[in-house]
Amino acid sequence: MANCIHAKRIYTGKKVVENAYLVFDKAKLQGVSTKKTGKVVGRYHTITPAFIDPHSHIGMLRQGEPGAEAEANEHLDSMMTLPDALDSVQMDDAAFMDAVEQGVLYSCVLPGSGNIVAGRSAVIRNFAADTSEALVARAGIKAAFGYNPMSTVAWKGKRPNTRMGALAILRGRLDAVKEKIAKQKKSRGKGAKGKKDAVTFTSEEAVLRDLLLGKERLRVHVHKIDDIAALLRIVDEYKLKITVEHAGDVHEQAVFDELKKRRIPVVYGPIDCFAYKVELKHESWKHVRHLIESGAECTFMTDHPVTPARTLFLQTRWFVRCGYDKQQAIELVTRKSAEILGIDGTLGTLARGKWASFTCWNGDPFDITCYPVAVYGEGRLVFQDE
Repeated sequence: MANCIHAKRIYTGKKVVENAYLVFDKAKLQGVSTKKTGKVVGRYHTITPAFIDPHSHIGMLRQGEPGAEAEANEHLDSMMTLPDALDSVQMDDAAFMDAVEQGVLYSCVLPGSGNIVAGRSAVIRNFAADTSEALVARAGIKAAFGYNPMSTVAWKGKRPNTRMGALAILRGRLDAVKEKIAKQKKSRGKGAKGKKDAVTFTSEEAVLRDLLLGKERLRVHVHKIDDIAALLRIVDEYKLKITVEHAGDVHEQAVFDELKKRRIPVVYGPIDCFAYKVELKHESWKHVRHLIESGAECTFMTDHPVTPARTLFLQTRWFVRCGYDKQQAIELVTRKSAEILGIDGTLGTLARGKWASFTCWNGDPFDITCYPVAVYGEGRLVFQDE
């Protein structure tokens, strides 16, 4: 028998439904109904879909552990295509339960931004027992432009001192793989000699090959306007599929207009962080208006622990202040994040067939005195306020 929960208001991730039931059977949703279906297991003021943090280092920089034990950045070299963020996550990080208690059930964890290319991302369940159980999907390869890669000259390997040095290293590696792709294509063509002309790629090169072929998305840490301009030159040169991550120093709408024109998604923020480096000297919540008015596809991040994962939803207040209504704000941390991460087939809205991951509130989520009282992860009650 299906279960259902009644709420005065349900944000589905696409619309608002008043005085209705959310119906689910085990781990899957059956949808939203104005009629009771199955066993009523709760009555609450508001229900929202599970919140999704699209850019985080949760479990890699762990609460209560010294900085020397942090694992967001691998110091071995500046070009690291093979590290897997999932391998450095520890699920006993107390930040996970803090996040779940605030309805943040999923995070996309990425390697840090000290390397030009840093490795593979992982979308994870914040309520899982271990990292194998946590893994939901992959969502691209992490890269970094701007100040961060040039600040790591004391680390091991080949390191840049300047932005132009960092991009020279990146271009060199991309060009080498691009040449191999062309040679492989030629070797498979008419008149090719066969095995002696066969082209092979190392495991590291295979990742760059997939980026060049558009099979992987490059998730690019970038803050400043001219660093975004440099990134777009790279995109034009190599035809890469990217997302712009952060854009915290962008203070001119024309930049977001260009990203909208190119259909490049933006994972913005974190809005509530302290502007701790020169690269963020123009940072302000007021620039959210430029992002909204551009119409660029966007969501926003916590960049945990830069801002704690549990505070993800609080950042919606800036979007509401800049013109969004409450439903649009909810979409940012649910449907929009799922779409940009490529997991919208299972998460992001409270639609039939999607995972039964949602949060029940004792009032309006936008009222700072209200809070989650029951949180369900894929049909299972993973938190209940005592």
